[in-house]
Amino acid sequence: MAVAAVDETNMIVLRSCEGEVFEVSEEVAMESQTIRHMIEDNCTANGIPLPNVSAKVLSKVIEYCRKHVEVRRRLSMADGTANAAEPADRATKAIEAELKNFDSEFVQVDQSTLFDIILVRIYRACFPSS
Repeated sequence: MAVAAVDETNMIVLRSCEGEVFEVSEEVAMESQTIRHMIEDNCTANGIPLPNVSAKVLSKVIEYCRKHVEVRRRLSMADGTANAAEPADRATKAIEAELKNFDSEFVQVDQSTLFDIILVRIYRACFPSS
């Protein structure tokens, strides 16, 4: 299945429950199923309010989404490079190991923050839809 190209210059505004504004690329915002639907329905003109997500948690979720988008790009490049300095599968394994380490470190937060991140994921307010 082909992945649709996303205009990286198109920025989406996300607003936490405290009113803090986060500007992210559309590609990063599309990691969330809920936000993806809002973008597809053209409901982003005034930003996307996330009344149940604190700024602290939203910033962590954005960090997570950005990393996963970056890794997906790098994996795509590694798979498509014929004349790479190292074999594609070795590069792919290194990138996947890096992501695994990132994911492990990502959850090394205080229990309250981890609980809030889990709630955001459960309610699909803004987290990758994998």
